[in-house]
Amino acid sequence: MRFPWFTAQEQLGLDEFHPYNLPKYLTEEQTIDMRFLLGEFQQFWRENSEIWQELFEYREAAPHLILMAFLQRVLNGGGRIGRKYSSGRGRINLCLNYAGRRYPVELKIRYNDKVYEQGRKQLLRYMERLDCNQGWLVIFDRRITVPWNSKIFWKTEQVQGKTIHIVGC
Repeated sequence: MRFPWFTAQEQLGLDEFHPYNLPKYLTEEQTIDMRFLLGEFQQFWRENSEIWQELFEYREAAPHLILMAFLQRVLNGGGRIGRKYSSGRGRINLCLNYAGRRYPVELKIRYNDKVYEQGRKQLLRYMERLDCNQGWLVIFDRRITVPWNSKIFWKTEQVQGKTIHIVGC
């Protein structure tokens, strides 16, 4: 019986044909490219949200759980995702941790325009406590009458010297 063991020379030669490539959501500086990562999620959500939401008895939880599952790939690359991450008073929905950096993400479901103001205030408090200069506010627009082209957007704002990225889904 023959075993498929490689010699050291054969193993080194494999790298020539299959070099390691960084995942597209990681930069050369070992930071997460949140624009790419959440942009991929926006497309995934647009294409699949109706299917996934039907599987959940409590439909309000579907967007949160699906985003967490989508972001699980960060864990596979050596990161960590904290859910309901404690940050003093109140809790942030998600905090991605990778290579010593934190990426706070607040999730909201839109039923009216107040969600933007509430989400910004909440995220700013978390960013202050976590000593982060950037944060992401992901808004799931559940209004049936609004077309997808209006629901999917990316807007960056400077608020109190901090950068907030508002990600529409």
